[in-house]
Parts: sequence; C-alpha cells; structure tokens
Amino acid sequence: MIATLAAWRGPVSRAMGAVMTFQSDLLRTLEARGFIHQLTDPVALDTAALNGAVTGYIGFDCTGPSLHIGHLVSIMMLRHLQAAGHRPIVVMGGGTTKVGDPSGKDDARLLLDDAQIAANMASIRTVFERFLRFGDDAAIMVNNDEWLSTLQYIPFLRDIGRHFSINRMLTFDSVKLRLDREQPLSFLEFNYMILQAYDFLELNRRYGCTLQMGGSDQWGNIVNGADLIRRVDGRDAYGLTTPLITRADGSKMGKTAAGAVWLNEEMLPSFEYWQFWRNTDDRDVGRFLKLFTDLPLAEIDAVLAGDINAAKVRLATEATALCRGRAAADSAAATAAATFGGGAGEALPKFAVSAPVTILDALVGLGFAASKGEARRLVAGGGARIDGEPVSDEAAIVAPGVKISAGKKRHGLVVAE
Repeated sequence: MIATLAAWRGPVSRAMGAVMTFQSDLLRTLEARGFIHQLTDPVALDTAALNGAVTGYIGFDCTGPSLHIGHLVSIMMLRHLQAAGHRPIVVMGGGTTKVGDPSGKDDARLLLDDAQIAANMASIRTVFERFLRFGDDAAIMVNNDEWLSTLQYIPFLRDIGRHFSINRMLTFDSVKLRLDREQPLSFLEFNYMILQAYDFLELNRRYGCTLQMGGSDQWGNIVNGADLIRRVDGRDAYGLTTPLITRADGSKMGKTAAGAVWLNEEMLPSFEYWQFWRNTDDRDVGRFLKLFTDLPLAEIDAVLAGDINAAKVRLATEATALCRGRAAADSAAATAAATFGGGAGEALPKFAVSAPVTILDALVGLGFAASKGEARRLVAGGGARIDGEPVSDEAAIVAPGVKISAGKKRHGLVVAE
C-alpha cells in the first residue's frame, strides 16, 4: 500500500505530525528551497536518493509553442535533481496532448493535429537545453507518443485498465472538481490519468525511472502511476508534488495583465522577461530567489539583508540568465540601468496590441499623450523615439517588442496582446 500522506498539505517536516530530517542532498535541497508539497513515501525516497542515483521525470504536454513561467517550478526541480547527481527525464507529451489533461480546466482543451503538436514540441524542447545537460549519462528527453500510439485498445483495457477503480478515479481533483462545477468531462479526457500512469510504468521499464514529479494538481495522476507499477510489476515507485505557486496578491504564476510570461525568446523579448521578475512584489522576492535561481541559500539571505530593489534586480538577472542566457540577462539589466539609473527603477509601462500600430497610437496607448493631436506635436518636436532612435514620421509603424520614449524620462513597451 502506498503511503500517500493524503491529508498532508504542509511542509514535509510536518508530515504525520513529526519533524523529519532528510538525509539525501536532493530532498534536503528541495525542502529548503520550498519545492515540496506532497510525497508518497518520504523515508523510502530519501533512502533511495541517499544510496544511489534516482531517475525521475516530469511530463510537459505540447499545447502551445512555448511553456510559460508557471512551468518553471517543474523545470527547476529537474535541474536540482540533476545537480544532486540523479538522472532527469523530460517527457514530451506528443501522445497525451492528443487527449488533453483536464486538471484545472473547466472546458476540454482544444485538440491539435499531429503537425501542430510536432511544431509545438520542436519549439518547447529548446528551452530545456538552458536548464539541463543532455547526453550520455545525463538528462533524457523522450516523446510519449512513441509508446502510446502503438497501444491496442482491447489488450490495453485487459492489461492496464483493470487496475483502475472508477470509484477512486472520481475522487481525484482533476475529475472531481470538474464534476462538482457541473462542467462536462469527456470520456477522452477521463482516460488522461490512465495514460499518464502508463507513462510512468513504461518509463520504469525502459529507464528504471522510479520518481514522478509535478504540480499539486497532478497528485492523483502521480499516485495512480506509482500504484500501477507496484500492481503490475511489483516494483517501488515514488511521487513528489510542488505547492501551487501564487504571488503575494493571490494571482497565479505565469499570467499577467498583458498575457502569459513565455519562456521562449520569440514569444517574449528578454527585456520584458527580465522586467517581469524585476516587478516582483517585495513579499515574494525571497521565495522566488529560492525557487527560480541557483543562488546558494546563504547568498540569498545576504541579498535579502540589503536593499529590496537591489534584490529584485538580482532576482531578475539570475532568473533571466537561467532561461535566456547570461548575456541576455546582463543586457536587460544594463538597459534598465541606462533607462532608470542604478538598474533598480520601476517597470516600464506596457501597451498591448494585437497588430502593429502607428507611433501616434503607441504614444496615446502608453499614456504619453492625451490625444493624437498631442502625440503629433510630440513627434513634430523631436520628442518621440522608437528603440532609442528619434522618429519624425507620424505614420511610422510600431510592432510589438519595441520600446517607445517620450522625452528623456518617459519610456514604455509595446507588447503583443
């Protein structure tokens, strides 16, 4: 029987009412930095991580051309897994994307065709090369369509489906919450948790994978997979979830008023990515330094002991360096310093557009002019600039991703809606 600690929602040290001190570098690190929410068997996993290399995985469905910062906690867990001497597996959900994960959704996800899924996968996978080392005895990237697309329906039902209880499946949040809200749940989506459990079984057989990690909304799916491995092959397997990461104002990580904060450069310029982190609420800076950077905990304490704006700049620069590279991070920090002085100025205002607009529209949209007439006078007087270059043509077209300036002190960004 899997020790699920079903009622536990706090730090691991509070599990079952007792203080637990981890022995392995992996779990000590994850606990200290705030990654651990639930574990299926803390003692057994800690022992396994202490005594040898553990292979663990996280799956990422290919629903769009880029992941966003809501996925960063999972990516950072894989990074810590590798840094502690273990082997991470990145599972690209080429197969499960065809079904759609119902977790956290009121409606069914849009079904994509094979070409769209392949294009999204090709775009998403490039991000992982920033965070993980791939190659011999290093991280592995696989596509679950490799085994899911070859399954035969009747044999799959007989060999795998018989191990799943409908009664139990109905209690997991990914299903229960949808039904409680009286939102439709298709039979296709209902199968998602079985397919994810089968992924874990297949990875265990192929690569000796014994750990699945993910967000707290994946708890039911992860427990199902560990249980399936035990039932079918009689092997031990473990699950670990992270807490739901929200900002101090209660908003969900990954979303802003201007849209998702994408990890891919082509979806969001590096300066805007840097500025997102620079805009972090004072109350979140310490937590985010632990979760989203590699800075040692002692150094984080030292950073937090100083000026909070300097700490935000450090957070922005380190987080951007991981995702976009050190050169992009330093360039963004230098741009902010040149714009605001000291590198710790307030974030640039943004004007979200769905298509290119004129410089007049941009000046009005950013609040730099009260009307197009005032914007025309600003352009005519040489006070308007696009990416630092003066503009004299009031019909000049401005595309998302550029900086607009009015005079020497007012600056803003035109961003994609």
